Amino acid sequence: MNEAVEAFTVVLMVANGIFSFRGFSNRLFLEKYLFHVRSILGRNEYYRLFTSGFLHANIPHLIFNMLALYSFSQGIGRVIGILDFVLIYFGSLLAGNILALQIQRNNPEYRALGASGAVSGVIFASILMYPHGSISFLFFPIAIPSWLFGIGFIAVSIYGIRTGLGNLGHEAHLGGAIAGVIISAMIEPRLLSTRLWLVAALVIPAAAYLYLLIKRPDLVGRRRR
Repeated sequence: MNEAVEAFTVVLMVANGIFSFRGFSNRLFLEKYLFHVRSILGRNEYYRLFTSGFLHANIPHLIFNMLALYSFSQGIGRVIGILDFVLIYFGSLLAGNILALQIQRNNPEYRALGASGAVSGVIFASILMYPHGSISFLFFPIAIPSWLFGIGFIAVSIYGIRTGLGNLGHEAHLGGAIAGVIISAMIEPRLLSTRLWLVAALVIPAAAYLYLLIKRPDLVGRRRR
């Protein structure tokens, strides 16, 4: 693994830990820096698009994201440099939160936090670079092909946005994942020729859904319960 990428990953993990633990113990600090639609659009507190990515709801949320970040950064750290990694991480973080802001713009009290958008970008960069690898989960010993996991993740994210499945930021997941694919393809243009099938399988369904969400929200917008 690129030593600079590994060192920066550790810095990110430490920063997430420090910021998150401060939020665990200080509600005012948490409320000041988390993603909140009314504060962003009504008070122009756009810094929240960035700072919310360093806060987490609880310790399991923090640990899961940091384990995923470290695991997948090792893979892409073998083929890209530190500047490219920084671009993928923060580009995916901001893309995920911007998409969430666009989708939730009429829901002023919508709140979110976590590094999931950024981590999704790192995961999908790894999927694009190693599509024939495999992904497994804790307590689930069966490995899933990377490309299949990617397609399934996109489908679940779209379904989650549509239905409000769980207490998860599916918008940030989807935005971060697609940003990870697009930024990786920009960094390594050869991936467009060697992985075009995968880029299309990941990006086209998401782009089609988001287009319909803007143009025909009555058809694909969130269901009311």
